[in-house]
Amino acid sequence: MSANVVRFGIGSILAAFVTVGLLVIMYSLIAMSDVDLDGKKGPKIADITMPDVEIDVNVAEVKPDKPEDPDEPPPELDTPQNLNVQVDTALNVNFTPKADIKIGSGGLSVTDGEYLPIVKVAPIYPNRANSRGVEGYCIVEYTVTKAGTTRDVVPTDCQPSGYFEKASVKAAGKFKYKPRVVDGEPIEVGGVQNKFTYQLEK
Repeated sequence: MSANVVRFGIGSILAAFVTVGLLVIMYSLIAMSDVDLDGKKGPKIADITMPDVEIDVNVAEVKPDKPEDPDEPPPELDTPQNLNVQVDTALNVNFTPKADIKIGSGGLSVTDGEYLPIVKVAPIYPNRANSRGVEGYCIVEYTVTKAGTTRDVVPTDCQPSGYFEKASVKAAGKFKYKPRVVDGEPIEVGGVQNKFTYQLEK
């Protein structure tokens, strides 16, 4: 029992010496890390420091300069000429209505009647004729149908040629008539003509 105590004591003393020796060796190695072999201290790396930089943030809104007023006002646009388009009555139309009044058991009744215009649309003055100051007329011919509409509209006499045909045909295609009635039945009437007169107001 006493021999074990002696061994434990000797081992503890030796462990303490070894520990102290290792600490001394480590300290000496750390102290010699900054010393060259000739006894001079080695160079040290300079410390790098970053200067403080202040960043200015401009939150003020920059407004553009107000544009200068123009020296002269813009030129006035030319006023377009006043247009006047006359829609003449049909050339070969007898507008006096005629009707046969028959007396029967059912009383009086109107059975027959001449066709009559209900709606006549004025054409639009052509731009080409307006810009050149051209005036004239155009006669168109068409058929009045049983429903009172027009079909087969064609220009027959337009002066000057090449200006008013298209506008006249388009306008006549929109005419509306009370159809001709014979024996109580509506019938078509062909060869109906209408004259459009194109004039520029002075």
